[in-house]
Amino acid sequence: MSVYGSSGRGGGRMEDTAIFLQSVEGLRLHVDRRLSELLPAPDCEPGRLGEAARYALLAPGKRFRPLLTLLAAEAFGAPVHRAVDVACAMEMVHAASLVLDDLPSMDDARLRRGRPTTHRVYGEADAILASVGLLTRAFEVIVAAEGLTAEDRSALVGSLGEAVGFGGLVSGQALDLAERARPRTVDELDLLNHRKTSVLMIAAAEAGARIGGASADQRRDMGEFARRVGLAFQIRDDLIDAEAAGEHAGKDVGKDAGMTTLVSALGPRAAADAMEAHLEAAESALTRAGCAGRLGQFARSLFSGRKAAA
Repeated sequence: MSVYGSSGRGGGRMEDTAIFLQSVEGLRLHVDRRLSELLPAPDCEPGRLGEAARYALLAPGKRFRPLLTLLAAEAFGAPVHRAVDVACAMEMVHAASLVLDDLPSMDDARLRRGRPTTHRVYGEADAILASVGLLTRAFEVIVAAEGLTAEDRSALVGSLGEAVGFGGLVSGQALDLAERARPRTVDELDLLNHRKTSVLMIAAAEAGARIGGASADQRRDMGEFARRVGLAFQIRDDLIDAEAAGEHAGKDVGKDAGMTTLVSALGPRAAADAMEAHLEAAESALTRAGCAGRLGQFARSLFSGRKAAA
């Protein structure tokens, strides 16, 4: 039986799923409250720049990356309060990357998380500066996080830096922008999707595992779990884009027209099969780590239907 759980038959299973989703919603609300506390208050300096940062960071979203951190920490026995600031740092990096990705010089997006993109509301200059502010604030938050050893803080900062830098998000966006009209192989697309999506998920999951005291082998398994979920996540987004379900996506769709994606390379059915294969591999990695439970159930819940991620 899948460690992710399923709706199955019978009221007990459905009731368990409902209770689980309620508990995850409580964690999400806790993250949202803490995110707001970690930014300058709306009536404080730096004024409009702070407003832009709050707009980008506090927009409604699934908070998948911080929840990965919290649920991974919980799976290895750490209390939520010990991991919440590090979890928030993951969301700050994610929000900053979205602001940059949406700029006219990048993807030129109009919508993000069901709202106008940050640069359309606050202008390009404040959007860029807000993203830089969020990015640097993430590292400040980790350095100041309570209940962690100096060794853990150093390792977490290094891991997040790798996820953002030239082998991670920055490189992924550069690859995405380069030669967009050129056909890409499946291996090239997997590398692109790893750098654009999986690297930050890996950092988030491994961070939670480290905070929970997981062994090096368990952290590697958690990283593999997150890598596979990230690849599945990107395939799902490509399927959404291909279906052009804009009113449900909460962001621009149809922007991959003329570009090679796994959906265009493999076809929708084979791409969906590849997504499922990644999820099954993620499940196996969680089993090896010994922490399937709530973390796996949460990951699978994100793929019920095809609503856009955030």
